[in-house]
Amino acid sequence: MPKSIQNSDDPLFNFNKEIIDATAEFASAFKVNLAFYEAHGLAGWRALQKTFEYLPDDVVKIADAKRGDIGNTAKMYADAVFKELQADAVTVNPYMGFDAAEPFLRDETKGVFFLCLTSNPGSQDFQHFTNGREKLYEKVAATVKSWNTKGNCGLVVGATHPEELSGIRAIAGDMPFLIPGIGAQGGDLEASVKNGASRAAAFFNSSRGIIYASNGNDFVQAAAHAAKQTMQQLNNAR
Repeated sequence: MPKSIQNSDDPLFNFNKEIIDATAEFASAFKVNLAFYEAHGLAGWRALQKTFEYLPDDVVKIADAKRGDIGNTAKMYADAVFKELQADAVTVNPYMGFDAAEPFLRDETKGVFFLCLTSNPGSQDFQHFTNGREKLYEKVAATVKSWNTKGNCGLVVGATHPEELSGIRAIAGDMPFLIPGIGAQGGDLEASVKNGASRAAAFFNSSRGIIYASNGNDFVQAAAHAAKQTMQQLNNAR
């Protein structure tokens, strides 16, 4: 963050406010990563709450929490993101199965994006495991589809896997995708739009490529330009 923001009374929220104001007209959603606020303790949580309150009403507010734990604990996590933060959607790890996922799915007005094939290099370690008939990420996609009885399930599929996106879309049908990795991680934007968004809704996420487009006094203008450029690239690919 620019030094002028770092030295302010509430740097996390002040930075977010500037970024939101600069980019909201180009965004359909904002994905807020909880870890970067939890690391700052109570001050971070306060900034997190203020950020969710400040987000415009006409965007989808996604809590990027990647939660996943047994039922009672999962319910508390769900209450934290949906009741306290008033998020519209959350990211969840499906590894522990349906009883850990169910508390997030109770409210049909809230969305849950389950990790399927993530954008990081380590996704190769487990997610590509195969039993000879299907890969683990394919099993995840099919299983989450069976959980989607209220129409509020989605999948996280990285733009760094554009070819696999097509196969996952074939399994998932019209479930929405959250597709990170088109910015700093170097994912293939055009192929990801073609393979992941041609048949159903998809949110494409660029984080560092927009919010850290500049660390100088022009950071607001740089973020707005990067967001507008990303929107135009996505629309051109469509």
